[in-house]
Amino acid sequence: MKTVLLLALSLMLGLRADAKPNIIIILADDLGYGDLGCYGHPSIRTPRLDRMAAEGMRFTDFYATAEVCTPSRAALLTGRYPIRSGMCHDRFRVLRREAIGGLPAEEITLAEALKKQGYATGMVGKWHLGNYENVAAHHPMRHGFDFYFGLPHSNDMNPTPAAPRDATRRLDQNPEWWAAPLYLGEKKVECPADQSTLTRRYTEQALKFIRDNKERPFFLYYAHTFPHVPLFASQKGSPRGLYGDVVEEIDWSVGQLLDALQREGLDKNTLVFFTSDNGPWLTMGLAGGSAGLLRDGKGSTFEGGMRVPGIAWWPGRVPSGVVNRELACTMDLFVTALTLAGAELPRDRVIDGVDMTPVLTGTGTSNRDVFFYYRGTQLFAARKGRFKAHFLTRAAYGKDDTQRHDPPLLYDLLSDPSEQFNVAAQYPEVIAEIMREVERHRATVQPVKSQLEETVAQSPK
Repeated sequence: MKTVLLLALSLMLGLRADAKPNIIIILADDLGYGDLGCYGHPSIRTPRLDRMAAEGMRFTDFYATAEVCTPSRAALLTGRYPIRSGMCHDRFRVLRREAIGGLPAEEITLAEALKKQGYATGMVGKWHLGNYENVAAHHPMRHGFDFYFGLPHSNDMNPTPAAPRDATRRLDQNPEWWAAPLYLGEKKVECPADQSTLTRRYTEQALKFIRDNKERPFFLYYAHTFPHVPLFASQKGSPRGLYGDVVEEIDWSVGQLLDALQREGLDKNTLVFFTSDNGPWLTMGLAGGSAGLLRDGKGSTFEGGMRVPGIAWWPGRVPSGVVNRELACTMDLFVTALTLAGAELPRDRVIDGVDMTPVLTGTGTSNRDVFFYYRGTQLFAARKGRFKAHFLTRAAYGKDDTQRHDPPLLYDLLSDPSEQFNVAAQYPEVIAEIMREVERHRATVQPVKSQLEETVAQSPK
């Protein structure tokens, strides 16, 4: 009887009973917790993301797995803390243009795992998991993606001699200051890339990938270049200025994808998840975003550095209009996607993600109760339930002012998301339980060689 009911429900939703869902992950770069209308921004207009949240689920406690780009992206695509893959470093925070390191070949990416399940796999946007201009093996298409269109790394890593010292934070951007290379597949198609049209061209390629693969299950990883500085947009007019223009164009892009899914009749069989790789780059001034009520931003293990927007949309499967306060993170997307695709998790390595399906479908609670905040290879903080303990703190950028805390600082994030009131003295038993979780976690971590060393490539690819 249960099987008959499930089959009937599938037919009502327009799905085959054995249909594997399409997966789309949209990742903004340096977008802050407070940068969208549905997260409280008063002047940036994001009607499509606001509607996506209204038609789906908005997370209040969703985390990027690192406070800067490279380790965060590695964690998303592998379901593992970046310390396990060597995709972190205490000095070289992200892979530089000159680096020859990258995501190790033995890591299993979400694209590789889904490809084995018959998925078409495509990536549009910023990679930053190894400069394939130096080492061809670091190209996304060597890590499971069938299709690729985008930049090898951040858009500020190819300045020209004409760029002034403060070029990244300037709101009067000059295209002649930058020479970012744009690739289609493994072929460089434009250098310097016209960044003012980049979001629109990303969108065109994402839509083409959807159309080309609509007859089979597909995975699209759409990793925006923006709002990472330097900022470029094809149209102006946001009350928030250039930063607002950039975010509003990302919002437009999201709307284009959702409309295409509905137009092609794919919406009821596609999970779309929107998030950011880390918090806003506050030191960029008006060229950076907002963490809202959260403390600090990109580069920091305070909440503003790692708690980010998280919006899930899947008509008929993800209930609409839900504000979800469960703890979740980008590593969980890896496990969730494999679960939905009917794939087994890798058994030869530690996977740190958990299955979010019960939360996304409204059928259960989160499988995650603990989250660890790394800065490079060092564990700075840990959250269990509503409480977060800081063992180390330091400024996001600037000189090393690291402070060790014994006992740790303790914040009740439900009552104090801005991390202003240390309650360690009131809850020693909470600190003791968090420390036990930390010891259990550390027992599973085996040191590996960092891939982020600042090494100039000595040989051509």
